[in-house]
Amino acid sequence: MPLYINTEHLRNEIEYPRRYQSQNLIKSSVVVFLSILLFLLAFKPFGVYDPELRMHYFFICFLHALAPALLLFIYFRTLNYFRLLKNKTEWTLLKEYTCIGVLFVFIGVTSFLMRDLLYTNSNNWSWNYLFEEIRNCFVAGIFFYFFLRLSSFYFESKKGSPFILQFIPLQTEPEKTVTTNLFISTQVKQDDFSLDIDQLLFVKADGNYIELTKSNGDQIVTEVKRISLTQFENQITDYPHFFRCHRTYLVNMFKVEKVSGNSQGYLLSFNETNVKIPVSRKQVDSFNNYYQELRSKSIT
Repeated sequence: MPLYINTEHLRNEIEYPRRYQSQNLIKSSVVVFLSILLFLLAFKPFGVYDPELRMHYFFICFLHALAPALLLFIYFRTLNYFRLLKNKTEWTLLKEYTCIGVLFVFIGVTSFLMRDLLYTNSNNWSWNYLFEEIRNCFVAGIFFYFFLRLSSFYFESKKGSPFILQFIPLQTEPEKTVTTNLFISTQVKQDDFSLDIDQLLFVKADGNYIELTKSNGDQIVTEVKRISLTQFENQITDYPHFFRCHRTYLVNMFKVEKVSGNSQGYLLSFNETNVKIPVSRKQVDSFNNYYQELRSKSIT
C-alpha cells in the first residue's frame, strides 16, 4: 500500500500560532524547559557513566533543558522580527515543521558543543557523538513537540469553540432591500467607485488600500482601491452578510462553500477560486454564531 501524504493540507495557509508570537515566547520557553527537566530527572533517558560527569546529574539535566528553551526563544524571536520587517502574515504547517526541524538541528549541535563542559571523555569531539546528539534530539524532540501540541489543543479546546462539523453553504441570497450597485466614497473624490455587491467574494486589506475579489460569471477579477477596510466596511452596513473574519479580510458569507480547520482558526473556500481565506482564532466564535444566524434565516 503506497504512503500518501496530503501535501495540500501542509501548504494551506493557517493563522500564525500563538505559542510562537513574541508576547507568548517566554511562556512557551518556560513550559519547554520544565517539561524537559522533569522528563530527564524522572526517566534518565540517556546512559550516564558517573566517573565521566563533571558535575551533579541534576545540573546536567538543567543545562540540557535550558539549552532548548533558550534556542526556542532566540529562534522564534528572530523569526518574528524578520516576519514583521517583511510584513509577512502567511503561515503553513509545512513552514512550522521545517522551522521545528531546523531548531532540532541547532539543539543537537548545541548539546554536542556542551559535552566538554559536562563530561570528561576523550571522544567528545567525534563525528559519532555529533550524529548521536542530533539523532537523539530529533527522536526526543518529535515526541515532546507532539506531546505539547496535544496538551495545548486539549486546554484550548476546553475554552475554545467547537469546529463546524458540517458546514452547509448558504443557498438563499440576501434580501434585495437596497440596490446591489453600490457607490463607494473614498477620501479622494476622484477615487470613488461603483461596485456590484453581489459579485463580491471577499475583500483583503493592504494598508490604506483594499483588494476586491469579484466573480463575474466564470471570470475572477481583482481590483485595488484606495480606501481602508474599515472605511469600506462602514459603507456596506446594509449588507450584513459580509463578515469581518480576520483583521485583514472581509468575506461574503453567501459565497463560502467549505470550511476547514479547528478551534484555532478556520479556512474558508469558494467555488470560484482556489484562494482560501482565514478566520482568526478570535473570530471563530463570532463566525459560528453568525453562520448559525444566517442559516436559521435561510431555512425559515
